[in-house]
Amino acid sequence: ARISFATPELLWGVLTERRWKLLKALGGIGPVSIREAARRVERDVRGVRRDIAALLSVGLLEGAESGTIEFPYEAIKVKYVLLPA
Repeated sequence: ARISFATPELLWGVLTERRWKLLKALGGIGPVSIREAARRVERDVRGVRRDIAALLSVGLLEGAESGTIEFPYEAIKVKYVLLPA
């Protein structure tokens, strides 16, 4: 799977430090509830819910009808080219 962003600013706007930590915590564990995700990153559920919504919207997380979420990838590889102005 490939997810693209038009600019590096959009990429880093979605992949904030807290969201990176969340993805790391969810990697390889299978489906979990939002509450369990929040527990794993030691954050409040409301903030984690917002971050999950952002990650779901770009396809980095998958949600199930049961309400669980999952990071379905083995890894994330970030690649961008910095061009002179």
